[in-house]
Amino acid sequence: MGREELAVEFDAFERAGWRGRSEAYEQGVALLTARLIEPLLDEARVGAGGRVLDVGCGPGGVSAAALARGAEVTAADAEPEMVAATVRRLPGVRVEHAILPVLPFEDGEFDAAVGNLIINHVGDPRAAVRELRRVVRPGGRVALTSWYYPKMRATVVFDEAVAAVGVPRPADVPEKSPFQAYGTPESFAGLLQDAGYTEVRARTLEWEHTVDPEEWWTAILTGTARTAAVIARQNPATIERVKAAYHAILAPHLTEDGRATLPAAALLTSATR
Repeated sequence: MGREELAVEFDAFERAGWRGRSEAYEQGVALLTARLIEPLLDEARVGAGGRVLDVGCGPGGVSAAALARGAEVTAADAEPEMVAATVRRLPGVRVEHAILPVLPFEDGEFDAAVGNLIINHVGDPRAAVRELRRVVRPGGRVALTSWYYPKMRATVVFDEAVAAVGVPRPADVPEKSPFQAYGTPESFAGLLQDAGYTEVRARTLEWEHTVDPEEWWTAILTGTARTAAVIARQNPATIERVKAAYHAILAPHLTEDGRATLPAAALLTSATR
């Protein structure tokens, strides 16, 4: 199967997989991704009066922070429920249903475009960064984040639990994101350089994410697409085995109050149009 066919299949899975998960995502995983919002906006130089596109806006966390800086915000997401969540949260903000790499915006319409953990959810990352470059004015900024493996542990513990039990991956669930080929600072930067950007900068961000193990289990199974699909489709006995493996993996990370402190890491890459 060629790269274009794989991209189409991956995008189709993502569209179906995220349906109905906006509320669960907002209450769970969004608490993890929020740590990246301010550094992302800093790299894009988002400030008062600037026209900024928040692509893959989810429930609107990045858009809200950009508004707080005085920016003129336009938000977009591929999932209609995420669009609706942002509209409810930020009435009056322009929010569009749009799927990378085809955006309904004019050439050079924005001073900056930002995407918090969206590039790892698109089937064709190269086309996506070219499209973001198109909608930003010359001299404007683009900033993107992605998870950085293997240092990212807060979600990987679920993959490890699945592997420990030997659960087979459903045939229609992608094994990995197409972005994985660009999952280092050097290759992420190269992705933007190849698309014609200048002043490309890539760096890593590391922090600790503290969770209640039971709440985190529920958050991932209800508020993600690929991981949830692998686990939730198993029979009840197998799900319990995966859950037991998950708790065993978390054991070294537990604190005295029974919560778990897990390492998290992301790549933050920015560039000039």
